[in-house]
Amino acid sequence: MKLTQGEKSERSQGAILQAALRLFSKQGYRGTSIREIALEAGLSTGNVYHHFPDKEALFTTLLGQYWQAIEQPDFPFNKALAAGAFPDDLEALARAAEESVRTYRPYVDLIYIDVVEFEGTHIRKFYTDMSERFSSFLRHRFPGDALQDRMAPGFHPNTALMLVSRVFLQYFAVEILFGVPRQFGMDTPTAMAEISQILRAGMFRQEALPRAKP
Repeated sequence: MKLTQGEKSERSQGAILQAALRLFSKQGYRGTSIREIALEAGLSTGNVYHHFPDKEALFTTLLGQYWQAIEQPDFPFNKALAAGAFPDDLEALARAAEESVRTYRPYVDLIYIDVVEFEGTHIRKFYTDMSERFSSFLRHRFPGDALQDRMAPGFHPNTALMLVSRVFLQYFAVEILFGVPRQFGMDTPTAMAEISQILRAGMFRQEALPRAKP
């Protein structure tokens, strides 16, 4: 079946993005040239520039793909949230965090590359808006004070959910991206069980906590 010009263009653009993702995630942004991306995609440099004005446009488009994926219901972490893993099954949320990082590893690499090479320029807004995205999910999932009534005094559900997500996603970023499987000195399932219990119940006995200053 003969492809239309639009289909050919779409296929070329997809090949360029996939090539750029592979190279950026392995070599970094500055360590990758447009020429290398073209060779990896099996296209000419002119074809690359036809679709993207410069290398940074490629980088930001890839990050945009990841932000879009994170918003989708089938993103592993979102599926676990929708299934009630927070707050009732934190271990399931941990497993979903692992699946998310493994599935989207090359994109997660780009976040660290942006921090190192761009001082976080491209990811700043995404993280700035993160609290509102979690708040929106909680308002939809737990209308009224349905979840607030289950929280310990003085704690807000949104803070709890953001903390849980940061802990699990960062843990698996270190394990998968940095290659540190026993970063807590124990196997991952044991670490996840202990971390989940700490997040649920706290780490100190109540009588051992320092008294609040007046």
